Amino acid sequence: MPAPLRVAVVDYGAGNLHSVAKALEAAGGSPFLTSDPHDLQGADAVVLPGQGACGSAMVALARGLGEAVKEVVRQGRPFLGVCLGLQLLFTRSEEDGVPCLDLFPGVVRRLPRGLVTPHIGWNRVAWKRPHPVWEGIPSGSYFYFVHTYYPDPADPSLVAGETEYGIPFCSVVAWRNVVATQFHPEKSGAVGVRFYANFLAWARRGRADGGHPGH
Repeated sequence: MPAPLRVAVVDYGAGNLHSVAKALEAAGGSPFLTSDPHDLQGADAVVLPGQGACGSAMVALARGLGEAVKEVVRQGRPFLGVCLGLQLLFTRSEEDGVPCLDLFPGVVRRLPRGLVTPHIGWNRVAWKRPHPVWEGIPSGSYFYFVHTYYPDPADPSLVAGETEYGIPFCSVVAWRNVVATQFHPEKSGAVGVRFYANFLAWARRGRADGGHPGH
């Protein structure tokens, strides 16, 4: 029986850490919370969760964690962003005009005026292409959302899942060793547990291959 993957859950003071860690544990991982940039280098996979505002999150990540996250992605190690952890991967956010990590070109935009925000509750996710992390989860499955902003990638090929709330918006990004979601898998019941279990299996495959897991 292989040892559980050591998954670093990045603690930068942006909420929902323990629920993410519990979900990863339920899915068969060995998660640990850390705010030490050096710990990310020793992890088999990294999860960047988050709730709240991009501005305060970037202040916290400026203490070395942001650069460590970028290095994890550049090295090709398995990486999952959740909610705010998705938005932070882009160039900038309309929320206070704050610059983000700029791993992917694009802007984090506010949902249109006139809609009830934050967008809270269950909504469908339509997969735009197959991927091991949502294998066995039908397109159109319901996941749980809590957000007012959404990513608008400059490169349409990054969009791997889409959701309708007033407008169609990008709710999942996938690129090489990176998967990131606007929804919260840890709040999404059985499909969320399956999502995390698939992520761990994908990450394990990448580790065994000695490189990034790819698609």
